[in-house]
Parts: sequence; C-alpha cells; structure tokens
Amino acid sequence: MQTIRSLLHEHKQNDKLPIRVVSPRFGHLPREIADQVKLTHRTPYYFFLFMLNGSTRYGVDLEEFDIENNQLLFVLPHQVHRLPASGHGTDYFKLGFDESTLSRLPKQYPFLVNPLNRQKITVTPGTSARLKAIFEMLIGLLSTPDTGPELILAHLNTMLTEINSAYFSMNKKPADDKLSKYIGFQLFVENNLTNHPTIKDIAGQLALSTDSLYQIVKHYSGLSPKEFIINRLILEARRRMCYGESSSVKELAFDLGFNDPDYFSRLFKKVTGKTIAAFFRDLS
Repeated sequence: MQTIRSLLHEHKQNDKLPIRVVSPRFGHLPREIADQVKLTHRTPYYFFLFMLNGSTRYGVDLEEFDIENNQLLFVLPHQVHRLPASGHGTDYFKLGFDESTLSRLPKQYPFLVNPLNRQKITVTPGTSARLKAIFEMLIGLLSTPDTGPELILAHLNTMLTEINSAYFSMNKKPADDKLSKYIGFQLFVENNLTNHPTIKDIAGQLALSTDSLYQIVKHYSGLSPKEFIINRLILEARRRMCYGESSSVKELAFDLGFNDPDYFSRLFKKVTGKTIAAFFRDLS
C-alpha cells in the first residue's frame, strides 16, 4: 500500500511550512502528479475535508463516511485513507499539514486524538461560515509561497480551535482532567502498542489507580482498558492484512508483538467473528 509522504512535502504551498489547502478553484496538482496517488493509502499527515455544498464518500480505517453539507472529516497520521473514485462536491476545502506544523501552534487540540471515536463532525451554520472565512484567508496567504509562517499558523490555530469546539459540542463534556487522562491513555497505547503494555503500567504512567483508569476509559470508549488495547491491535492487524503489509499469519503476529501466532489467531477470531483465513478470503 502506498504511503504518500512526498505529496505534502514536495508540493507544500509555503516555503517554511509543510501545508496545503485545496478548493475547487485553488491548489489542485497537475493531473500527471495527482494520478500517481492511489485511491487507498496511509496518510502520514493530518488531513481535513470540509464540505460546504455537495456530497462524497471517504474511507477511513475500513469504515465508509458519507460527507455532506456543513460536515467535516478528519484523518489522523497513519490511518488508512481511501479517496472517492470520483466526485468531491461542488464547494469544499481540503487541508493537509504534518506534525512539525502542529508543533509550532500555541496549544493542544484534544480532538486530534479522536477520544470520542468520531471522524466526522457536523457543524452549525455559524461555525461553517467562520471555517469558510478562515479557509479563504489561508488560501490568500498560501497564494504566495514566501508568506510569513506566523500568519498561517495564527489562522490554523483559530481553525483547529473552532473544530475542537464543534467536535465536543454534541457531547456533555466531563471534567477536563478526566478527558486529559483518557487522551494520555490513548497516546500511551499508540506509542507502545506492539509492546503490549499492562494496565498497571499505564495507570502508573498516568498517576491513576487501575480502578480510576478503568472508569475513565469505560466512560469515553465503552470498553475496558484491556478491551481497548486488544481492539486497537486487531484493527492494526486488519489494516495490514487489508493492504498487503504482512505476508503470513506468523509474520503479522510477530510484527504486532505476539509471541504465539496461534493465540493471536484465536484473539482475532474472538474480536472479529472471523478466522484470519476467512478474512483473507473476503479480501480476495
């Protein structure tokens, strides 16, 4: 499966920041370059699609999302991203930037670890109008590659603040400390996934008791911490199988930190309801 790291870096729209904005009237790559990007790939940077008018369908991590008016889809680094075969709506904005750009912004945006497992956000008309205005300002700034990065970063900060607010607006937001701990849990799992961290180790890293960690993870994900980690491992297995990144069950098991391929196979069937062989057959 293709990883399109070079697309953002080789075709960035600012001399000092890896960032691109695309709309129907701005930023499209020449067809001979765009045609080199496969419909399915891993996205090594943050990607946003904001639909103002029209509809399209994108795939993220083996799920399909229909995006319509006043809806926004975001894809995180290293998720599997499937582009639509055709059609992007008649009025939209697309945005891509990487971790180095994000690191230069003045604060964190909790939605970027997707704690509520929502890749798609529906925004209010007021938020839609403000996001449109920010995108248009970014297009103006990116029309010349030597624009000072501080101006671009200021508008990107405002945009991500708007999106963060919209992400959480439909959910009653518990105490910030609990959300922060859950985000810390997610990040620790992502950074140590194939090491199979124990619940006790994770709780210790977050300065929590195992009972407190259980309550927080259960509240946000509906799963116990152990179930969350197992589901995340099996999702990664499905990603790699679906896009040909492992050639055998044994190789896949070892790549994901399992010492016993037979145990991994049983766990896969327990979570998905299918054997690995059946999953491969469905892909073919």
